[in-house]
Amino acid sequence: MKKIVLGFVTLGMAVSLAACGSKSSSTSSSDSEDKVIKVASQTTPMTDVVKVAAEVAKKDGWDIQLIQVNDNVAYNDMVASKEADASFAEHKPFMEKYNSEKGSNLVAIQPIYDAKVGFYSKDYQSVDDIPSGTKVAIPSDASNEGRALAILADYGLITLKDGVGTDGTVKDITENPKNFDFLSVDLLNLAEAYSEPNVSMVYNYPTYIAKIGLKPSDALLLEKTIDTRFSIQVVAREDNQDSAKIKALKKAMTSDEVKEFLEKEHSDTLIPSF
Repeated sequence: MKKIVLGFVTLGMAVSLAACGSKSSSTSSSDSEDKVIKVASQTTPMTDVVKVAAEVAKKDGWDIQLIQVNDNVAYNDMVASKEADASFAEHKPFMEKYNSEKGSNLVAIQPIYDAKVGFYSKDYQSVDDIPSGTKVAIPSDASNEGRALAILADYGLITLKDGVGTDGTVKDITENPKNFDFLSVDLLNLAEAYSEPNVSMVYNYPTYIAKIGLKPSDALLLEKTIDTRFSIQVVAREDNQDSAKIKALKKAMTSDEVKEFLEKEHSDTLIPSF
């Protein structure tokens, strides 16, 4: 009889230990998962910055995982649908345009750098040499279109309606003395427009114009004053913006290591904004 009782006790202990082990394993898995921060991004140098931040975050026990996408919509879609915790690929006006079109609740969390943007020309070394009636390629999305037109206005090449600032569109041009023919081109295709015939100037970011071997020092026109509204930002959602994950991501993205990387590797194309 004693042997039977002992057997039940032993079995009970085994079940109890198995349950504890299962619970411990589950808790450990859950804790590990809670330390994963998924960040969607599109191309360099944004993806490189995320990788540098990931190494920094490891010191505090966080695992920043980069999810690289191929276009300027997917990273926002992933954050909005909670497939990613945050993104690092855009400025605030672009994010706001996405929110208005999709009804999403993305939030700009932290500016990281300001890109040196401007216009490039394959045929002309001076604005004065650009003939009338030629084509000028500008971004097709509203936020970047307004920024491009504001640069042309700053250089006196066009005049915009009073007060539009960087929110203008081609319809807001009141004077166009060189009779530019504006081509509306997707941001990712602007570099290709550079080689098109009769295109005198192309607006672009350093990231995209680098694909054809150009950098800001090659620009015919550079933005005169940095507009911090266009800083490339860490973006999250309203529901997770104050979470431990986003706080850890912000800390890593604004670390000395990231700033040093930006200043050392990309000083000719961008300016840290933190």
